[in-house]
Amino acid sequence: MKLLSAHVQKFRNFDDSELVPIQPDITALVGKNESGKTAFLQALHLLRPTDGVSFHNLQHYPRWLYTDDRKVAGKVEGTCPVTCTFELEPSDLSALEAKFGTGVIRATSVEISRKYDGGYLVGQDVGPDEQAAVRGVVDRTGVPERLSTAFASVTTFKALEAALQKLEQPPADGTAVDPAIAPTAGAIRTSAEAVAGQDFHATVRNVLLDLMPRFFYFSEYHFIGGRTDLHTVFNTPEQDLRHPDRTALALLRLAGADNAAVIAEDYESRKAELEAVSNKLTDEMAEYWSQSQDLEVLIDVDKDTQNTPQGQTAVARYLEVRVKDRRHGHTSNIDTRSNGFRWFFSFLASFSEYEGRNQRMVILLDEPALTLHARAQRDFLRFIEERLSPDHQVIYSTHSPFMVEAGRLDRARLVEDKGKKVGSKVTADVMSTDRDTLFPLQAALGYDLGQNLFIAPHNLLLEGTSDFTYLQVLSDHLETLGRSGLDPRWTLLPVGSVTKVPSFLALLGHHLDVTVLVDAGRENQAIADLVRKGRLPADRFVTPAEITATAEADIEDLFEVDEYLRLYNSALGGTALTAGELVGADRILKRIERARGEFNHGRPADHLLRHRDEVLQELSETTLERFECLFKRLNATLP
Repeated sequence: MKLLSAHVQKFRNFDDSELVPIQPDITALVGKNESGKTAFLQALHLLRPTDGVSFHNLQHYPRWLYTDDRKVAGKVEGTCPVTCTFELEPSDLSALEAKFGTGVIRATSVEISRKYDGGYLVGQDVGPDEQAAVRGVVDRTGVPERLSTAFASVTTFKALEAALQKLEQPPADGTAVDPAIAPTAGAIRTSAEAVAGQDFHATVRNVLLDLMPRFFYFSEYHFIGGRTDLHTVFNTPEQDLRHPDRTALALLRLAGADNAAVIAEDYESRKAELEAVSNKLTDEMAEYWSQSQDLEVLIDVDKDTQNTPQGQTAVARYLEVRVKDRRHGHTSNIDTRSNGFRWFFSFLASFSEYEGRNQRMVILLDEPALTLHARAQRDFLRFIEERLSPDHQVIYSTHSPFMVEAGRLDRARLVEDKGKKVGSKVTADVMSTDRDTLFPLQAALGYDLGQNLFIAPHNLLLEGTSDFTYLQVLSDHLETLGRSGLDPRWTLLPVGSVTKVPSFLALLGHHLDVTVLVDAGRENQAIADLVRKGRLPADRFVTPAEITATAEADIEDLFEVDEYLRLYNSALGGTALTAGELVGADRILKRIERARGEFNHGRPADHLLRHRDEVLQELSETTLERFECLFKRLNATLP
C-alpha cells in the first residue's frame, strides 16, 4: 500500500489537521518550533508502529478537551486520532485476488483509522463483493452440474452454509443420498473457510490491515548510548525499553547476534558477529557523511565483575560503541562525538534492522539532521532521496531551510498552530500561513538563488516564481514527449518583479551571462533602455509577445484561454469564470481582473505544480507549441 493522505484529530495540539495529501516519495513538514510537526508524526506512527507502542489517552488527547470529553462514556476511547487513505498497489491487489478471488475487491484505495482504544476501522468504500467471493468458491470446487442449482441464488457465506445443510438432508421420498454430496460439501466448506474464515467482512478487514505499511519513527531521543547494559536490553519487553536501549537492540539484531553469541566467553565468536555490522555502518557513514572520511565505527562487548547484594560475584556485560579517528589516531566513546554524528549513526543502526525485510514502511523522521552543518544536511537529503525513498515513503519535519529542496517545494506541507480554539493545521497552501512558518521555504529559495548567482555560467532572469514554475513544468513535460525544452545549462533566477530586473542587471549583469525573460508591457521600459545603452544585447531581451505576436503578453498568454481559465478556476476554488465573460483582447490577466477583480497570480502556477499530471494531459497542441517556441528562442541566446 502507498500512503495517499493523512488526517489527524484530537491528538495533542491538533483538534483537526484537515486532510493532508502525502507525496508518493518524500513529504516535508515545515513549521516553527511547537507548531505541531512532532505531534503529526507521532499520530501517524501510532497507526501501525514498528515498535509496538500504543495510544495513551492522558498523554495524547488534547488537554483542553480531555476534562470535558472523558465525562462522556466512550467518547475518548472511541475517537479516531489518525485516519489514513492508502492506494492499493498491484502487489496488494494480487494478494487480495489470490485470497478472495477475482472481482471481489474492486476498490483501488482504502481508508484505515485507529481509535484511542487501539481498535481499527476500515472504510466502507472497499466494499468487498461477498456474492462474487461465494461464486468463486463454488466455481473453484467443481460442483457437479446436477447439484449446482442448490447454489444458484446464494449470495453470502451464511446462505452458502444453509444451502449445504439443506443439500445434506436425506431426501423426503426415502431415496438414497447422492454420493457426490458429501465430498462436494466438504470441499466447499474447506474452500469457504480458507476465503472467509468465521466472518467474511472481518477476514477482508484483517487482510487489508496486514497489507498496511508499518510506520517507523525516529527522533533525537533514539540516540544510542556509548555503553549499554545488555542484561537490561535482553530481559526487558521491547515496548518497555528506553529509546536508546531499543536502538542498541536494533544494532544487535542487525549484526545477527543473539543473546548467547553476544555474551559468549569465546572472543572470536563474539567479535565476528560485531565486526560485520561495524564495517557495514562505517561504509554507510563514509558514503553519506561528508564532514569527515576518517572515522570508523567500532562495536564490542565489554564485561565487568560486580558484587550482588547477596554477596555473590556476577559478570555484567555492556555493548560498547566507539569511534576511531584515523586522522588523529585515537578512539573515543560515541557519547563524546557531535550530536549530528550520533544522530546519523543511530538512525542507520535503527533503520538497517528493517531495511533487509521485504516489507513496506513509511519512515517518519522528527527534525532529522538538525544539528548537522548545512552541507551535511544536504548530504542527508541525498541519503533520503537515494537510499530511503526508492523503497519507502519518507515524511520528515524541519524548520531548517537547508532541509528544504528549492526545486521541490511541492513536497512541503506547512504546519502552523492557530491557537487554542483551532489547534494546529497542516496545509500545502503557501498562501495561507504566516511569515514565520513560510520562512524556511523563502530561505531555501534565497539560498538556492544565492548559490546560483555566483557559480552558474548561464542565467535566465525571470520576474517571479510563477514564471519559474510555468517554465520548469512545461519544459520537463515537453522533454518527456521528445520535444524541445529549456537547455539544461540554464539556471532560472526569479528576481521578484520586473522593477528589480534593471537593478540586478546594473549591479551584477556585467559579471554574469544573462538572458532576460519578462512580460511585454510598459513596465519593462527600463529594460529596453538598458538594451539601447548597450548594457544588454538585444537578442537577450525576450518577451512572450514574440511568441503570441501581440503588442503585450504575459507568460500566461501562452496558454489557450480556456486552459488558463481552468487553472484559474481550480486554483481559486469554486469559481467558474468562462471565456465568454472576458472583455477585450489584451493580456488574459487584465481581462480576468476586469471580470472578477485582482487575484494572486501565483495561485494558478501553484495549482499546476501540485497537479501537474492532471493539468498537463489536458493541454492543447497550440499551448505546447507556444512554449516550445519560447524555449527554442531562449536557447538560441546561449553562446
